[in-house]
Amino acid sequence: MRFQLKAVGQDGRVEALDLEAFDQGAAVQQAEGRGYTVLSVRRRALAWRRGARFPVALFSQELLVLLQAGLPLVDSIETLAQKEQRAGRSTEVGAALERILATLRQGRPFSAALEQSPQAFPPLYIATVRASERTSDLPAALARYVAYEQQLDAIRKRLVNASIYPALLIGVGALVSLFLLFYVVPRFSHIYEERAVDLPVFSKVLLGWGKVVEGNGAVVGVALLVVAALLFHVFRSASVRARLGDLLWKVPSVDERLKLYQLARFYRTTGMLLRGGMPLVAALDMGAGLLHPALRERLAAARRAITEGRPVAASLEEHGLTTPVALRMLAVGERSGNMGEMMDRAASFHDDEIARWIEWFTRLFEPILMAVIGLVIGAIVIMMYMPIFELAGNLQ
Repeated sequence: MRFQLKAVGQDGRVEALDLEAFDQGAAVQQAEGRGYTVLSVRRRALAWRRGARFPVALFSQELLVLLQAGLPLVDSIETLAQKEQRAGRSTEVGAALERILATLRQGRPFSAALEQSPQAFPPLYIATVRASERTSDLPAALARYVAYEQQLDAIRKRLVNASIYPALLIGVGALVSLFLLFYVVPRFSHIYEERAVDLPVFSKVLLGWGKVVEGNGAVVGVALLVVAALLFHVFRSASVRARLGDLLWKVPSVDERLKLYQLARFYRTTGMLLRGGMPLVAALDMGAGLLHPALRERLAAARRAITEGRPVAASLEEHGLTTPVALRMLAVGERSGNMGEMMDRAASFHDDEIARWIEWFTRLFEPILMAVIGLVIGAIVIMMYMPIFELAGNLQ
């Protein structure tokens, strides 16, 4: 989600900030981590055309290639802008590149140019570039960010691929059930009504539904569409999705996997920023926006302990922000002064663990889901044919 903030900068001027964060509290924390005093905050809609999205990863890859070829930064951005114009692509992308180019020609830093298009570049990307400006190592920072995005994208693809088959099963099962309830059952109810057959209780309920559908088909159809539209609208609501996420955090076993997934993202993000030269406390503040509010509160307590001089690994462990593997890796990284790399290795280890759990859960869930769908459809069919079975038994 994106939030628009009005804040006072370190120079005393009131500025408008546009930040992407998990929730409103995370947006405020990001602004305060950058030295601002927040006056107000509100959620805002994206200014981009619906469906449009700036290709940050592709932009970074192309810019990296041009920089490694020896082109200056301004010439590289100008080349990419010309490429967009000749290709006739999204006007938003071209406009963002033109704004970056104009800011660079004014002599301002690249990070300041990126801040002119907050709807295109996430705060993490801007922070990565800003850290690289201190060491004059922009190509290495871009390479780290591209690798970071590729690793996160690999996890997202695993989740999507694992959900495709169950979604197809649910969709097909729902369509078959709707076909039986809205087409087949009404015709059976008409046949049994004409024959004056004595029906079992559950069959009476089912065939009563058939009569309702047959007599008020248009009303039932409209009501079904209205319910579907309401459900679609409800599940698109950010507050509803947040509540559903909170419920998942209360499910045993699932909450541990969600925590592991968020910690892996947090380790990877913080590790990338540390390797780019950002101070530890600032990197922790930047990564805090990726965490669930409950974990963010723990991180705030751990951050206070770290600023008081306590060891990083011990502080994170004390507040439940490590695993046994991560704790040992972070302790080694702290002793060797290589915390960034160790955080990245811990994230990779946990990413592999999450992938194995997703594969195991998918293999278990798919047959259970097929059995449930089969039972629902089978129950509908049996209740429809039960009077025929009883009639056949009486004839013997």
